[in-house]
Amino acid sequence: MLIQIVLLISIALLVFIYITRKNNEAYWTKRGVKFNDRNKITGPLWDFLTSNKPLFQILDEIYKKYRDEPAVGIGGLLTPTLLVNDATNIQHLFQTDFKSFNHRGFEVNDGDHLADNILFMNGNRWKLVRQSMTPVFTSAKLKKMFYIMDKSGKDFVDYIKDNTLRLNKDAFHSISTYCCASIGAAVFGIVSESVFDSPFLDVAKRAANLSFWTNFKFSLMILSPWLSKKLNFKIFSEHEEFFIGAMKRIIRQREQEHGQKHDFADICVSLQRSGTLKDRETGLELEPTDELLSGQAFFFFTAGVDPSAASIYACLLELGRHPEHLQKVHDEIDSTFEALGGKLTYESVMDMEYLEKVLCESLRLWPPIGNLSRQCVEDTVLPVGNIKIEKGTKVFVPVYQLHHDPKHYPDPEVFDPERFASEAARDNSIYMPFGKGNRLCVGMRFASEAARDSGVYMPFGKGNRLCVGMRFARLQVKTGLIYFLRHFTVKTEIHGDTIKFKKELVQLRPSNVDITFIPRKNVKTL
Repeated sequence: MLIQIVLLISIALLVFIYITRKNNEAYWTKRGVKFNDRNKITGPLWDFLTSNKPLFQILDEIYKKYRDEPAVGIGGLLTPTLLVNDATNIQHLFQTDFKSFNHRGFEVNDGDHLADNILFMNGNRWKLVRQSMTPVFTSAKLKKMFYIMDKSGKDFVDYIKDNTLRLNKDAFHSISTYCCASIGAAVFGIVSESVFDSPFLDVAKRAANLSFWTNFKFSLMILSPWLSKKLNFKIFSEHEEFFIGAMKRIIRQREQEHGQKHDFADICVSLQRSGTLKDRETGLELEPTDELLSGQAFFFFTAGVDPSAASIYACLLELGRHPEHLQKVHDEIDSTFEALGGKLTYESVMDMEYLEKVLCESLRLWPPIGNLSRQCVEDTVLPVGNIKIEKGTKVFVPVYQLHHDPKHYPDPEVFDPERFASEAARDNSIYMPFGKGNRLCVGMRFASEAARDSGVYMPFGKGNRLCVGMRFARLQVKTGLIYFLRHFTVKTEIHGDTIKFKKELVQLRPSNVDITFIPRKNVKTL
């Protein structure tokens, strides 16, 4: 009897596999879209789970094979899934037709409090909470918050000097520690001691390092939201007791204090005092509970660590390979400190043009996020190829590949900060994640006409779901770089012919690169 049951299950499984393979391919073939013939059921996510490759490299193979196609169908279990290659189609799904693609393609289960944040929220609920969070990152708020970044930068230098083993050992760890500390200070308030003594540091580190089991849960949530709900997967449940408890204590304490520290805890108190969050267009109402605000704080605390650390790491990696650019950055930083009597201001950070160009080009070569995803929420059509997209379809966008495609960037593997020095780009920009006007990032738009018109530069996302903390992250990254490069120089060593990467679902993390920190001579102390 047991043998018969096993046989029937095996036959049913084989039939399911056969039918799913055929249906996935036929679905896109009928729409005039080529279908990738590898892993027709689960597509690149299966390769990710069963190999040592990061997902962006698996998508890279598909992109190169179908580079001239506007899009290519890929396996997505029972969900139609598409890899979008064409720049016009990308612009369409991220901005032009945002109403049809405002969903990230990821559903958080009820009760997963720390994952209930604007990164994973969708629909009107996402819109309402994001609108409430956006005022945190205005220029005026960031300027008031700069004292936190300034102290964090100084503490970063002290941390490296006091831990000399960090000079030539695991640079990414040291950079991540700085990002954890500075984010923690901005979320929970600055204290008299070093920001590196924060008890929240260990929580951020553990939350940022995803295990195989966490990656598996993320992958299943993307492939089958229905199954993940049945299994009641929760992503960050192990951190809830500590983090929510800490946020509650801080909010209650801050309610009794006078004055403001201009950190995220102040925002939480202000939102709760203002009462129910209301969306006038839809009538949606949300209570700013401790749990809801803890989820947003956890998002800033964790999502702000890895991308920011990757940005600093990318910049130091390239500067360590190109001494001529490194010297120009040193000169700009030194002249700024000398002009200000050894101090740093918010305005001086924003005015460092060459550092900005170097950072922008580093993020083109090594974007923190290798790919983006969305889910269609209403039937629509991608313009190039006239591709009909049904509600529920998942789409992936290969950020890394677009940044390295010669049709968008001539000589894409060459590190050239002057790509981001276009006067015309500054004058005509309508894309404002880095601000606008006289203080605009000089390299936010592109030197080449093709890149500027196509808008494929997406190191931190694109469109209405662009990272809400992008301006904060930029300030954090540049301040850390300025203080570090004031006191240290760097040398990069790559072990092997090419840079290799750790297995990550969305991030880029080099695995065979050493960055050595070398103290600079004849530099005045802080």
